[in-house]
Amino acid sequence: MLRALAVDDERPSLEELLYLLHADPRIGSVEGAADATEALRRITRALESGPQGPEAVDVVFLDVQMPGLDGLEMARLLTGFARPPLVVFVTAHEDFAVRAFDLKAVDYVLKPVRKERLAEAVRRVAELRGAAPRIPVHEPDPDHIPVELGGVTRFVAVDDITHVEAQGDYARLHTDRGSHLVRIPLSTLEDRWRSRGFVRIHRRHLVALRHIGELRLDAGTVSVLVGGEELQVSRRHTRELRDLLMRRV
Repeated sequence: MLRALAVDDERPSLEELLYLLHADPRIGSVEGAADATEALRRITRALESGPQGPEAVDVVFLDVQMPGLDGLEMARLLTGFARPPLVVFVTAHEDFAVRAFDLKAVDYVLKPVRKERLAEAVRRVAELRGAAPRIPVHEPDPDHIPVELGGVTRFVAVDDITHVEAQGDYARLHTDRGSHLVRIPLSTLEDRWRSRGFVRIHRRHLVALRHIGELRLDAGTVSVLVGGEELQVSRRHTRELRDLLMRRV
């Protein structure tokens, strides 16, 4: 059973998070802290009592924006501990996701928190802590990809995606109607969508051939126009891209 600590300076959000965590059968105990300083004191006491001590903490569910010491700063301090707890960020702000995973966060849950989404984060923690058997993952829908926006999961059609941009362990999906951040490496999407006409043009970009409007050559530099945006093609990918475009013609 997991021992959890939830940290949020907004009392209603903290109470809601504590309620949802109490309801999860994989959580054996959970306590709340109103700020990062208080949470650090509890974690330090827990580490002094040992991994099986009464105050031990397996995972911290951590808000990002808090007065004083914020969640990212607290997570950075935890990386220096000998036996740090795992960290799951729970926040209303999508913008900090890349920095969060640079700090080795297990998951990044957006507010308002949905029970199903929080359960997925707990599942990941339980697997890493050896507290639950691995559950087989069903094959994803090949025509759509789930994205999370404001606590709501939506399904974006793969055919609507013009290009994908690498952002650390994340990838940003671009469509004509906006962009979405997903926790999937660019290399994974490259393998998954190769048969659907996506091609790597740069270490940071994957593009859909069907959405390439122009191929431009300027003083030896090659670029493509995709969804109204000009993207540079690296030298190592230029020949493959030109061959693929010629076959389409």
